[in-house]
Amino acid sequence: MITVVLSTKIYSEDQLTYVEDYLKMLFKGLVVRVENLEITVDNRIQVVFQGEDEKAALSLLEKEVGLSPTSLEVLKKFSTVKGYIAKLGEDDITVDVGVVFPKTLEATVQLQRLQAQLADGRKIAMKKIAELYGLAENMPVAVKITSLCENSIEAELAETQLTTYRRWIKSLFDRLIVLGATQQEIRKALKNARCQGDIIAIESMGLFEHAVACKLGTDAVGLIPKIGKHLLNIRLEVFKPKKLTEFFENLSIIK
Repeated sequence: MITVVLSTKIYSEDQLTYVEDYLKMLFKGLVVRVENLEITVDNRIQVVFQGEDEKAALSLLEKEVGLSPTSLEVLKKFSTVKGYIAKLGEDDITVDVGVVFPKTLEATVQLQRLQAQLADGRKIAMKKIAELYGLAENMPVAVKITSLCENSIEAELAETQLTTYRRWIKSLFDRLIVLGATQQEIRKALKNARCQGDIIAIESMGLFEHAVACKLGTDAVGLIPKIGKHLLNIRLEVFKPKKLTEFFENLSIIK
């Protein structure tokens, strides 16, 4: 029998049914049975499963969803971890990376590091960086641990996260970031709002977090009032490549 905590947040108990169905689909063909699902103190999902193929099931979970370290002892310097933005401060952001033993510890990404990684070292305020990159609480981000001790964890954005941003910018597509909904719920909302023709893809950032890539010429901001009324209690953010590139081009001209 294996017990793990998935590195994905859950927003309501009702979503456990979706997770259960997802795991059944993921484990299809394997001799393994899910014994228990429950929500942890930090709103992640603990899974208990057993069977002849439990090791294969564990590998699948690690690859497709990711596993939370839970303990500080498991976390290693320079390792890449999937976390969730817990707070956007003026001088840093805190990221919930899943550590709850021996006590809850969140990773800190300093503003200066974000400026180096996202603004080419320019002294841009946190509020502006968040606006340009669509950063918000509960957004999943991949971070690399740069230092850790029993009372603190320091991190920076992982290369995989930076690669995602570079790809988004290069594509030129606006993206509507949906936090707290399944892909099926998003597709239903788009259908009900008659906006299916405005998008080209829905990219998964987590089980309940997605980036909706809009067609060229479609303004992601304009989709918010249209589909927002069909996705109640769901957070919507926007990533606009054109706005981001124009902002930094203007800074270069001024400089």
